[in-house]
Amino acid sequence: MTENIGVFVAWPYANGDLHCGHVAGVYLPADIFARYHRLRANRVLMVSGSDSHGTPITVKAEQEGTTPRQVFERYHARFLESLRDLGVSFDLFTHTDTENHWAVSQDIFRVLWEKNYIFRKAMRQLYCEKDAMFLPDRFVEGTCPHCGYDGARGDQCERCGKLLDSFEVVEPRCKLCGTQPVIRDTEHFFLDLPAFNEELLAWVQKQTHWRPNVSSFTINYLHEGLQPRPVSRDITWGITVPVEGFEQKRIYVWFEAVIGYLAASIEWAKNHRQPDAWEDWWKGPEGKGYYFIGKDNIPFHAIIWPAQRWGTVG
Repeated sequence: MTENIGVFVAWPYANGDLHCGHVAGVYLPADIFARYHRLRANRVLMVSGSDSHGTPITVKAEQEGTTPRQVFERYHARFLESLRDLGVSFDLFTHTDTENHWAVSQDIFRVLWEKNYIFRKAMRQLYCEKDAMFLPDRFVEGTCPHCGYDGARGDQCERCGKLLDSFEVVEPRCKLCGTQPVIRDTEHFFLDLPAFNEELLAWVQKQTHWRPNVSSFTINYLHEGLQPRPVSRDITWGITVPVEGFEQKRIYVWFEAVIGYLAASIEWAKNHRQPDAWEDWWKGPEGKGYYFIGKDNIPFHAIIWPAQRWGTVG
């Protein structure tokens, strides 16, 4: 029986060239998997693209004295060239700054906002007086409070994998200038992840086909209890928040990047003049999605992305 197989491959930040780790970790396994299912006469849709709005891109632009757009466009073109030379058989390799991706991301944000799964909250945020800017989480570096790693980011520790809040980081410093930030008040939008905690736990425990490390990591994380997570940031580069009066804020990259799998599928369907064709992979039990990601992306794919989808369609 023919199956609809979605092969959804991690989105690299467009702030540097692809390397062997990218190829060995995601692109080669995904390509082998896709080719295998095509040989079995299954309908395969393999999509990915460049993550255009991540703070690593704005950091790179600051370092080069250029703009985030120039940085991402340069590396996106190099990604396309490298993947073509490697022969990776994507049906579509796009990027997150397309009109289509903006529309899909803003639609999902808007629906979650209207269903009260996103809420506004006053909060304190680290502010760099030297650079005169609020610091997005990835502009904050310091020591992880869980494992003691000195290179932890304000959103996640790459050593132990724990998701972090920038205020949890010990001895924080601005990634741009290295000075210690101060605390100022601002207002942001938050995703109500606790509303999905029990549903996610019950669902994850049924996924017997997951790799053991992914399953155990996710279950342990859910047992600890989810916390609301900010989905907006004070920055000028990215997708605007679709709420009147807050257009100066941007949707946090972690929120919109995972939407890229769905947005890319929709873009592929439009490109083939079959605008509803993406539904074969995303609606109904006949569609199966397989994600090829790095180990530090587990919480975003196993917890946050399912919560976003359930909150939107549920």
